[in-house]
Amino acid sequence: MTALVGFVFLGLFSPGPNVILLTTSGARFGFRATLPHLLGVALGVGFIAFVTGLGLGALIEAFPTLRIVLMIIASLWILSMAWKLWHAKPVQTRDTDRPFTFIQAILFQWVNPKIWAVATSASAIIADLSPMMQATMLAVTFSATNLYVCLFWTYAGSLLRTLLADASKWRIFMHIMAVALAMFSGLVFL
Repeated sequence: MTALVGFVFLGLFSPGPNVILLTTSGARFGFRATLPHLLGVALGVGFIAFVTGLGLGALIEAFPTLRIVLMIIASLWILSMAWKLWHAKPVQTRDTDRPFTFIQAILFQWVNPKIWAVATSASAIIADLSPMMQATMLAVTFSATNLYVCLFWTYAGSLLRTLLADASKWRIFMHIMAVALAMFSGLVFL
């Protein structure tokens, strides 16, 4: 169990789409406004881990065409988010400027390649369990661990909010986050 928690923690804590989006949302909208996004990520990650434990991850790996289609969709979605970050304004100027909703955050996990990769690898750590036990253990471990990871990165982002009050610093931060996210879209194919 310690090996599983350690692996999941390192896999989820390292920068990826969720970390970048939560940090940016915390900086842009504040901690409280980002909570639905944060909770959606924690629940969505747990759900992906659950279905991976039941065998969906292995099924996707078994069908290369399906895997390629999912990678293309994931890459395009991540690139579109990077584009939005690149063009984000320092202040909320439109009614449509808001963090991800709870449901959007859950749905994003379906095309988040990092979560699929970490969940598939983590399932190998506890492969000797029954599929339902493996799925349940993965779901609980992923959701609980990721809740703390999400809280950390969202709070870290919210602390940056005052530092980024200057429009030029804000633009630099958003461009760095957008480039990091865009770079991750290419890693989908590795």
